[in-house]
Amino acid sequence: MTKSELILRLAELNPHLYQSHAEQIVDTVFEEITKALASGARVELRGFGAFSIKQRKARTGRNPRTGETVQVENKRVPFFKIGKKMHERLNGITSDSEDDMKD
Repeated sequence: MTKSELILRLAELNPHLYQSHAEQIVDTVFEEITKALASGARVELRGFGAFSIKQRKARTGRNPRTGETVQVENKRVPFFKIGKKMHERLNGITSDSEDDMKD
C-alpha cells in the first residue's frame, strides 16, 4: 500500500472527511513520527509496533559495481519492531481473549 492509497482508504472509511483532510492527518502522523525519531525518541504504537533508531558503526564496504573498497561512515538508521497483536494477526494466531469473545 502506498501513501496515496492509505489516504484514499482513510477517506473512504471516514466519509465525513474530505480527502485533503485525510491527507493532512496522514502527513501529520508521519511527520510527528519522523520528528520523534530525529530527536532520539522511541515511538510505540501499541498492537502495531515500535519505531526506534539504531546506530551503525563505521565499516569498510565494497562498491558493488567496481569491487573497490570504500569507507562507510557511522550512521543512524530507523528500526521497526513488530507488535504482538500484529505478529499474531499476520501469523493467524488468535489469543484466548479473542476466542472467548467468539463464544
